[in-house]
Amino acid sequence: MRSAGPDGYRVGRPAGMPSRAKGEPMTEQANEGGARKVHDRGGWPDAGPIDRAEHDLAFWEQRTDALMRLLSSRRKRRMTVDELRRAIESMEPARYEAAGYYERWLFAIETLMIEKGILTPEEIERKVGELAEAPRG
Repeated sequence: MRSAGPDGYRVGRPAGMPSRAKGEPMTEQANEGGARKVHDRGGWPDAGPIDRAEHDLAFWEQRTDALMRLLSSRRKRRMTVDELRRAIESMEPARYEAAGYYERWLFAIETLMIEKGILTPEEIERKVGELAEAPRG
């Protein structure tokens, strides 16, 4: 049963949601058939250390970050961070591995805008083509 916490937000399980046994995965998607998904990085053998090196963001990375923040803002509410994560986690493993951090965000934003009917694949491809042909400088 859910009740309001001290900050006014609802806490606890929604009515009718079964409880999980300790150690049981939160969703079937999180652990289908015991196989880990490509984005589940914790404890992979031979994975090596995570590269935490900072770098200056390229212009397109800055724009991707701004786009995600705008689309998930309280004012726009076109997507949520949870939806972004779900879309990233839906990437094919080879594509996920080949993509960088902000490339995954772009994939997710595009996926969500198409799912929600905000943009069509054709509109996106047309704009990408226009931008590719535009003079740089």
